[in-house]
Amino acid sequence: MYKTNDMKLSQFKFKLPEELIAQYPAPYRDDARLLVLHRKTGEVEHKMVTDTVLYFDEGDLFVLNDSKVFPARLYGHKEKTNALIEVFLLRELNHRLRYWDVLVEPARKIRIGNKLTFDGDSAIVAEVIDNTTSRGRTFRFLTDYDNEEFVPRLYALGQAPLPSYIHRPMDEKSLEEFNTLFHGQPVDEMDNERYQTIFATKVGAVAAPASGLHFSKQLLKRLEIRGVDTTFMTSHVSLGIFKDIDVEDLTKNKMESEQIILPDAMVQAVNKAHEGMHRVCAVGTEVMRAMEHVVGTNGMLKTYDGWTNKFIYPPYHFSAANSFFVNLYMPQSSQLLMVAAFAGYEETMNAYNEAVKEGYRFGDYGDAMLIVD
Repeated sequence: MYKTNDMKLSQFKFKLPEELIAQYPAPYRDDARLLVLHRKTGEVEHKMVTDTVLYFDEGDLFVLNDSKVFPARLYGHKEKTNALIEVFLLRELNHRLRYWDVLVEPARKIRIGNKLTFDGDSAIVAEVIDNTTSRGRTFRFLTDYDNEEFVPRLYALGQAPLPSYIHRPMDEKSLEEFNTLFHGQPVDEMDNERYQTIFATKVGAVAAPASGLHFSKQLLKRLEIRGVDTTFMTSHVSLGIFKDIDVEDLTKNKMESEQIILPDAMVQAVNKAHEGMHRVCAVGTEVMRAMEHVVGTNGMLKTYDGWTNKFIYPPYHFSAANSFFVNLYMPQSSQLLMVAAFAGYEETMNAYNEAVKEGYRFGDYGDAMLIVD
């Protein structure tokens, strides 16, 4: 048995067969499996996402992330050599000057002064004006489009920013399986729809708040009929969510900052639920992180508009939520560490081993997990 006061990264390693990493979502949002973990007893149940409503009652509250993913991945050609360069948009730095913080691949081919053109819109050119990290660059986009027209035109060049562990084989069998599941819908069109929650309204994320992808209109309606409330906050998920932890000593790990907005209506709803001794369910690790960033010693939240780089790992005492709806995460990921901090290390790893044994699907397009008392 491990002591949780000196946890190391290697303790969160488990064998995940590659075939269990979901390459496509379930045909319907709520048509996924649900691993239910009772953290007080360690009991595990095998359900479906549609069964989520059975664990909540009138007055309970779900906290959801309304951040919207923008099509951050695009491909350009380097002037003169025509080399293909992958560009991943991170954030807009200056709207008027059209400065953007980006990642590029292969980075060795892109230097200050280089320019890129893009298939599909010859009126947009990107110039590299600074190096920020080994792969990071600052781009200035050159175009005759006015500021209001430019960003939609730029987004039109992009694709859904799927995580790197989604690498689909385009052989005949795979395409046939995909066409059967999604009735011949084009893959890009499917991703643009499904790698986005149905309640996404605030543009700014470069990765989906994946736990929320399971929520359909029908599931939200069933929660409403049961008397379960929902409220929304914003956490613009960054690429840091997929960044490997590269230190064994977890006290030395640093998280990338994410912009979070906890509006007054959401804060009041959570505080009211706590006062009424109801369940508060955080949907996704980014929601839990944001709430824990602002929760007071009395367990009450406060409004906030700013940034957080909070890193949660065992041992940690949670005050903002008492249930947790999440996806099944990669080995040694920051999300898995947070789940273990909430549910208990041994309980979490036992549940994950059970999920692997039962063939659950992992990752952003995978199955889900509900942790309750």
